[in-house]
Amino acid sequence: MTIQKATFGGGCFWCMVKPFDQWDGVHQVISGYTGGHIDNPSYEQVKQGNTGHYEAVEITYDDSFIDYQTILDLYWPQIDPTDPDGQFQDRGEQYRTAIFYHNEVQKELAEKSKQQLAESGRFAKPIVTEIKAAAPFYPAEDYHQDFYKKSKKEYEEDRAKSGRDEFIAKNWQASS
Repeated sequence: MTIQKATFGGGCFWCMVKPFDQWDGVHQVISGYTGGHIDNPSYEQVKQGNTGHYEAVEITYDDSFIDYQTILDLYWPQIDPTDPDGQFQDRGEQYRTAIFYHNEVQKELAEKSKQQLAESGRFAKPIVTEIKAAAPFYPAEDYHQDFYKKSKKEYEEDRAKSGRDEFIAKNWQASS
């Protein structure tokens, strides 16, 4: 058993937990913040958009059950990789998309998958999701963890009004 980490920015971290949380081999999905210039930021600080952090998820997984390529393949269809200014209803640099690699293998796989997506013709606009070295990751406050389970109604209402599911259905599921 080899425990690995994968870290992704995909807009609102509430919406990025469930797609990974239910796979065999995934041990934990933590909502949090990464990539900024202050230590241990709060949600209120990150939400203001001036800390440089991304809302992100850190996935801990056993790569003998699920490999990084599979996790990348799960990541892309959760986002609009062409939006440089946020995701869906969430606007600002803290909601941009990014893949934060933890080693050279992850970096190579991420770059290759981004290139394949760019060449696929799926999107007319350029793929702007950044690929960056992993930075310190700070878990979000407890009430953000497993939000889709703990606050199911609020999660479902927020997700429904975000436009994320409509985008996924139109751009990812229609031609899969």
